[in-house]
Amino acid sequence: MNVFIFLLFLEPFNCSASYSRASELFYSINEGLPAGFLIGNLAQDLQLVGTVEDEEKGGLVRKQETDQWGKSLLSFSFASQGLGSQYINLDNQTGVLCTSTQEIDRETLCLEDNIGSTVVSSSSSSPLPSSESCLLLLDVLVLPQEYFRLVKVKIAIHDINDNAPWFPVPQIHLSVPENSPINTRLAIEHPAVDPDMGTNGVQTYQLQDDYGVFTLDVEENESGERTPYLIVMGALDRETTDQYVTLMIAEDGGVPPLVGSATLTIGISDINDNCPQFSETQINVTIFGNSSTGLHIASVHAVDIDHGINAEITYSYSQKVSFLSRTLFCLNESTGVIKLFKRINGDTPLLHRLSVLANGPGCIPAVITVLVSIIKVTMRPPEVTPRFIANEAEGVVYLRELEPVNTPIAFFTIKDPDEKYKVDCYLEGDGPFQLTPYQPYHNEYLLETTKALDYEAQQLYEISVVAWNTEGFHVNKIIQVQVLDDNDNAPVFSQVLIELSIEENNVPNAFLTKLHATDADSGERGQVSYFLGPEAPSYFSLDKVTGILTVSTQLDREEREKYRYTVRAVDSGVPSRESIATVTLSVLDKNDNSPRFINKDFSFFVPENFPGFGEIGVISVSDADIGQNGWVALSVVNRSDIFVIDTGKGVLRAKVSLDREQQSSYVLWVEAVDGGDPPLSSTARITILLLDINDNPPLVLFPQSNMSYLLVLPSTLPGSPITEVYAIDNDTGMNAVIAYSIIGRRGPRPESFKIDPKTGNITLEESLMQNDYGLYRLLVKVSDHGYPEPLHSTVMVNLFVNDTSLRTGEQRP
Repeated sequence: MNVFIFLLFLEPFNCSASYSRASELFYSINEGLPAGFLIGNLAQDLQLVGTVEDEEKGGLVRKQETDQWGKSLLSFSFASQGLGSQYINLDNQTGVLCTSTQEIDRETLCLEDNIGSTVVSSSSSSPLPSSESCLLLLDVLVLPQEYFRLVKVKIAIHDINDNAPWFPVPQIHLSVPENSPINTRLAIEHPAVDPDMGTNGVQTYQLQDDYGVFTLDVEENESGERTPYLIVMGALDRETTDQYVTLMIAEDGGVPPLVGSATLTIGISDINDNCPQFSETQINVTIFGNSSTGLHIASVHAVDIDHGINAEITYSYSQKVSFLSRTLFCLNESTGVIKLFKRINGDTPLLHRLSVLANGPGCIPAVITVLVSIIKVTMRPPEVTPRFIANEAEGVVYLRELEPVNTPIAFFTIKDPDEKYKVDCYLEGDGPFQLTPYQPYHNEYLLETTKALDYEAQQLYEISVVAWNTEGFHVNKIIQVQVLDDNDNAPVFSQVLIELSIEENNVPNAFLTKLHATDADSGERGQVSYFLGPEAPSYFSLDKVTGILTVSTQLDREEREKYRYTVRAVDSGVPSRESIATVTLSVLDKNDNSPRFINKDFSFFVPENFPGFGEIGVISVSDADIGQNGWVALSVVNRSDIFVIDTGKGVLRAKVSLDREQQSSYVLWVEAVDGGDPPLSSTARITILLLDINDNPPLVLFPQSNMSYLLVLPSTLPGSPITEVYAIDNDTGMNAVIAYSIIGRRGPRPESFKIDPKTGNITLEESLMQNDYGLYRLLVKVSDHGYPEPLHSTVMVNLFVNDTSLRTGEQRP
């Protein structure tokens, strides 16, 4: 990055102004720079270096004052070892400022706790490029005395996008009334936080699933704070859907952007948009005129599908019900139970129409009619007197569902006022109950259970003990049995095996699923809490109340492809009951891995003259992704005119036979491209070195032909060089090492000449006599050291011994 410098000289006004000046230097850098990053040079920026002529560089160059040994006369030091010196290194001799090993983090450095010490927030009055930076303040002393000055160094630390948005709470709850009109805006508490500044801070919010009825908007206040608002885009109905759960994602404006997320639970609060309703319009009841007070006449029951106080129902008589009927029949305003309150006399009307109202808050009452017919009797009916053993209140008996079989409920004494009539009785109504004579007592009967009660099957029973005499008069005693709940049911998951999937590189706190378990018990015994099993990794979170399962970190399929752990649903009974389900989470692949070569550089040694399309070597490459994302295609980037690579097997081949003598090595690049969308790629360097084979015999350069002649004077002394045979071999190594030998001789004294096997120099072996004059023909063999079969060439060397010159002769230039 560029470092911006602002230099400001302030003329001091003290008595030492003749030799000192105060200065300010401004630098501007990004946070997070590596150690050793150059910020500035105080000596140069303060113009404490002169200029000299440099002939080699052809102009003026800066030169710092030094002593006779070349050591700088200037020294630089921090005036104090404050906070700034932890992050900045100062070279005491050169004045070079650079970053230290302690990385500069703007968000840590510019906390409010630091403001006012050596770190301050910048203001618009400073010449810094941005008002969103913070300043690192340094006081530097320049010595010795003749150069003394106090330098105020201000380093502006600029923000980079090194922080992702995060939410203060992992789950946000928002309540929305079900009658909210379209475009209703509700501010969402606990917005995302991003320590970065400006565009690197939080810019936008979005919902992972808006259910077609919600969207998000952002409002910015004068201080630049952004608040997300939930906007209602469709009609809501709590009775249809009472809760929406989605993921709220916050995204900053960095390049590339960073994101954070939290689970947003939108609860739809109830309004009183439903009223009580009866399932029937009229109930017909017939009683005898001699019925006893307290007789159960009827029970009315209405339902309101609203929630909470909006669903509360009270019962009352309509104003049309006469005063006589009101006083004769008592209505319980909470339960809707109607009982006979007073004895019926001869003047009581035989038909009573009781209009009962079901009242809800803000509702028009629902109406049901209870038509009570009274049958007059001239004789007294049998009497039924109960004595309850179980808990009873107002004719309602309370039994726990786990009570054993034959649990006694009540004794009934049944008799006729006129003892001459025989009385019998029986039990009416459905349910696991029986009424049996209790021996040896006469007219005593025991009401008891015939099997264990089950609250989850039925909570309320209504039975009647009916007694009649031989004259046909009968009376019934209605009893309600309320079954009390016990914690006899464990929660039940809707799925025992919960199979989930998520793409890797997910946003933090990503929503996985909402667990659902039901408990048939009531009250606290039916309240379910959710817990993760002990084998679940720590980065999975399960809300114990809502059952929302999230993952707090990004998952990497290449690190782990599948997770399997248990979850528990526990009720609130004492003791509690629980059930277990198994969660399997498959991490789906994304194309986030480039193909990787086993080596960045490959070297292959190939013998020259290797046949075309022969296998030179195998390029091994892999891709950690799977499927199409992990499929890799190989191609030769350069020199594709000579080389080709097999995509499937990675076999590198040459299209033609290669000759080392034409080119001894090749460097090419191979590119691997995967099948992802978009595809990722990588390259590797391939070096092919051709190994020499002995395919070239030595080439004799001198003599140039077998018809060359050389004059040798008879006065030539023994050991004198006469000529040489010079040859080269285009091969390398031992294939190019040449040996010289004479394999044929002709002349007056053929042994007079010898050849050096290494250099090819021919020398005179013995002194020449007059009778040695004449033509000598030496057949020289030039052989290499190739394996397994050396190659050779021959040349004829013609030497003429005479004391007169030849007309034709040739010497090596």
